[in-house]
Formats: sequence, C-alpha cells, structure tokens
Amino acid sequence: MLAGLITNLVFGFVRAAVLMSAVRANSGFGGYDRGTIGAYIWLSQGLLGAIAFWTLPDIVERIRTGDVVIDFLRPIDIQFAHLAEYLGRAVYSLIPRGLPSIAVGVITFGLAFPTTPGPYVLGAISLLLAMALSFLSMFAVSLAGFWLIETRGLRALHMICGTFLAGLFAPLPLFPGWLRAIAYATPFPSMLQWPIDVLSGRTTGFAAMEIVVVQCFWISVLVGVGQLLLRAGRRKLEVQGG
Repeated sequence: MLAGLITNLVFGFVRAAVLMSAVRANSGFGGYDRGTIGAYIWLSQGLLGAIAFWTLPDIVERIRTGDVVIDFLRPIDIQFAHLAEYLGRAVYSLIPRGLPSIAVGVITFGLAFPTTPGPYVLGAISLLLAMALSFLSMFAVSLAGFWLIETRGLRALHMICGTFLAGLFAPLPLFPGWLRAIAYATPFPSMLQWPIDVLSGRTTGFAAMEIVVVQCFWISVLVGVGQLLLRAGRRKLEVQGG
C-alpha cells in the first residue's frame, strides 16, 4: 500500500504539471479550470488502487490449475463470490492510498470540490458501481482461460484500451468527437471518468443520475456476460489428475 501510494503521488505530480500547464495556456481546455482539472487528476490517482485494470483475478490461476472445478461444486456463485472479495479489498485500498493522494492534491494544488452533500452521496454510489464494473470487466476477460492456454496478452490489451478509454491519461472531454463516441459506447468511462465527474461536482442533477443508471446498465450486461462464459466454460472444462 505504501509503495502504491508513493507511485500514485509521483505520477500525480507529473500529470498535474502537464495538465495544469495546458489549462494555463488554454482557458477553454475542455471546460476545465485549475480547480476542476486538479480534482480530476488527484481523484483519478487516488482511485487507481480500487479500479481493477491491474488486478489479476484469482480465477485466472484457478482455471489454469483446474482448481476451478472445486468452485463449481460449491453452493455459491463463482462470479459474485469473487466480486465480493474484490470489493472488500478495493474499498479498503481507499484508506491508505486514495485519501492520502487526495489530501496531497488539496495541499499542493487546491482542488475544486462540491459544497453540498448531494454530489458526495451520489458520488459514493457511483464509485462503488465503478469498482464493481472494473472487476466484472476484467473477470469476463479472464474467463477466456477456459479456451486459451495463456490470457496475459488479452488482459494486457484490456488494461491498455480500458485505461485510455476510461479517461486515465486525459479527460474524455478532450478527446476528438469520433474517439469520444467510441469511448462512450464502452463501459470504460463508467469506471473512472464519470464517477470522478459526479464526485467532483462537475456533473450534477439529472445528468449525474443518468451516469448511475448507465453504470447499472453496464453492470447488468457484464454480469450476464460473465454468467454465460462461466456456463460455457463449465461445459468445456476438462480436469485430469488425482
């Protein structure tokens, strides 16, 4: 956790230096000013430990070794069991990694945050949905192990495309229209950009509620995809040995 926090802070300062310079050079920088771009930078850095782009789900190794057959015999749903375990770790990571990162951002750059409780309540809900979405997406990709010998390349592609389209490297409002449309057609903005917009107060009212509704839609889609892949994988699975 300490190493992760230090990494968050180092890259946070690098991103802040670049994007703050861009804001000063262009007053119409995607609708961001110094306070809102600072909130975007440090919230995204603080949430990295809770978003599953870099997480290796346990299901990957269990499929490789065949131990997943034991999971199929248990009276619990594999997908929701792994999701519950991940959410516990993700929420915990916000304490030693997320909160200190945001505090450093407040002290060094001065961030713009809402002054009413509404965005924080809705933002907490959106953040929880974002963490669930990120895991369900990676979990579905990892289930390719039922058919592939090695899934590292597929997971790396998911991480690269996901972090880019989620708005980690640059806010989505800065994307050209065609690329922004592609991003909006995927669940990735719901994992980072949109929860940050709600939590920082950049998106409020009915528009913020729409974000939560879209997140719930993508969760239902990814849960369905995961369940279908688990059923297909169970039919495909062959385990030999004692």
